[in-house]
Amino acid sequence: MNEVVALVTQAIIDRSVGTRRDYLSAVDAAKGSKVSRANLSCGNLAHGFAACPQSDKDRLTMMDQADVAIVSAYNDMLSAHQPFENYPQLIKQAVRDMGSVAQFAGGVPAMCDGVTQGQPGMELSLFSRDIIAMSTAVALSHNMFDAVLCLGVCDKIVPGLLIGALSFGHLPVVFVPAGPMPSGLPNAEKARIRQLYAEGKVGRDELLACESASYHSAGTCTFYGTANSNQLLMEVMGLHLPGASFVPPEGGLREALTTAAAQQAVKLTHASQHQNLAQIVSEKTIVNAMVALLTTGGSTNHTLHLVAIARAAGIIINWDDFAALSNVVPSLTRIYPNGEADINVFHAAGGVPYLVQTLLQHGLLHEDVETVMGHGLTRYCQEPKLDQGKLVWQSAPQKSADTDVLRAASDPFSATGGLVTLQGNVGRAVAKVSAVKSAHWVVEAPAKVFDSQADFEHAFKQGLLEQDFIAVLRFQGPQACGMPELHKLTPYLGVLQDRGFKVALVTDGRMSGASGKVPAAIHLYPEAKAGGLIGKIENDDLLKLDCHNGSLELLVDAKVLASRPQAEQQPDLGVGMGRELFVNMRQQVSAAELGASSCY
Repeated sequence: MNEVVALVTQAIIDRSVGTRRDYLSAVDAAKGSKVSRANLSCGNLAHGFAACPQSDKDRLTMMDQADVAIVSAYNDMLSAHQPFENYPQLIKQAVRDMGSVAQFAGGVPAMCDGVTQGQPGMELSLFSRDIIAMSTAVALSHNMFDAVLCLGVCDKIVPGLLIGALSFGHLPVVFVPAGPMPSGLPNAEKARIRQLYAEGKVGRDELLACESASYHSAGTCTFYGTANSNQLLMEVMGLHLPGASFVPPEGGLREALTTAAAQQAVKLTHASQHQNLAQIVSEKTIVNAMVALLTTGGSTNHTLHLVAIARAAGIIINWDDFAALSNVVPSLTRIYPNGEADINVFHAAGGVPYLVQTLLQHGLLHEDVETVMGHGLTRYCQEPKLDQGKLVWQSAPQKSADTDVLRAASDPFSATGGLVTLQGNVGRAVAKVSAVKSAHWVVEAPAKVFDSQADFEHAFKQGLLEQDFIAVLRFQGPQACGMPELHKLTPYLGVLQDRGFKVALVTDGRMSGASGKVPAAIHLYPEAKAGGLIGKIENDDLLKLDCHNGSLELLVDAKVLASRPQAEQQPDLGVGMGRELFVNMRQQVSAAELGASSCY
């Protein structure tokens, strides 16, 4: 085992002794020697299966077979979730074939960050994770169920499902993916047209045609953002079936994997099995997830989500853990925006099974963990195939089929991971550097302060940003407005960098898995709304962002800063598009390094 990985793991175990003990005690208290519904009164049970066909009622009455809950984030506006439409019937039949019953326990909300980018609704996005967690808990609160199938793919949805399910950690839980859409317009061409539009060199018609050629069918968007980071992490954490994450939505293999996931959930209810969710999501599993995120340059959203997921399981992690691991975990993938290839090319090159295999071979993942397939992560070094219509698994390839996209740990793209933690008098932040050239890792320049993306866009179009500068976008934190993603900035900053200017971003908001080639200190806290120093930065103050040394400093005399008033948030924010309903969550949300959660 890599020494640093082992040390970080032990530090997390030691740090989490009390909280993990309390969580596992609660899980043990919820366990029973019988099926869950045996605890219900006759009236409770009658309500619980009133709408079932008689054959299912008979099975549920006998108390000797499992009742599997389906919790789904289906809606047909999200391309990634549209394939889930027909999953419940497929799952119900697969479970009936095992002699058990599956019931649709509940649906959870699922918003698309791609639709809400730059819109008021984006301010609900992060909080939707906690709403999804609570919705999952409501779905499972009937105490009818002996296992759970969670159907979800995108940004806040999978973390929310997992956080909610961890409150029912005594149950086995299997996550069921849907797969990516076919590759569309090459990512480099998409980025080129976006920048041309930002410069006013192409119009809206050309931009819409570009975007429509990129996002064009059912399935997950093919760039390596939060949605695909979710899928990769669920597989490495042993919550998917091996090799299931990136199989396309259409075709017999995806249907076979969904059937097998449903039947595996039934198998896990047997007394001989010991893979309930609380046992699977252990300290070692969380470390495996962090390693997988870092080695692939995955979404920075998971510096929030993994913290919140871990806390839901009684495990305490922080950004220093990410930073320590990033120093020894090599970068093994180049998937857009960290390269030009998309997730389908990564999958064809060997995908998650090959990645797990090479990381295990070099002692960078814990093998001795529980998974939905049983004990040991070695099972995830296999990929699924159809052999005469039957689902089988075969060993991962010994070599990557495309070393421009996926490499062995012995021949990495970089010796370190794609994430750094920044700290200084401004506060603490994270920066994704896997797509940033090393020449841009240090930027020392005057600040340009903005309170919205619209203000920045206006300044760009007025020609006011033709210089070296660090954009400071404040009042974007969870307390201020729900911590929206700030992707409207990306094309403009990219244009300025391409023109030869030294540019960077400092913000208490988010950028997520689509973070690109411009250095960005994000998730900064204390945020402006909480009195953070970012609220005292003024135009032309000198700032230094140093990703090599992990520092973020405002180069202004401390006495000057002490005499400055704190900026105030603009009025009338947080109203409209449902935002007023989330005021309580904004008031009680934790800081970014604590998961930006209103639940923990």
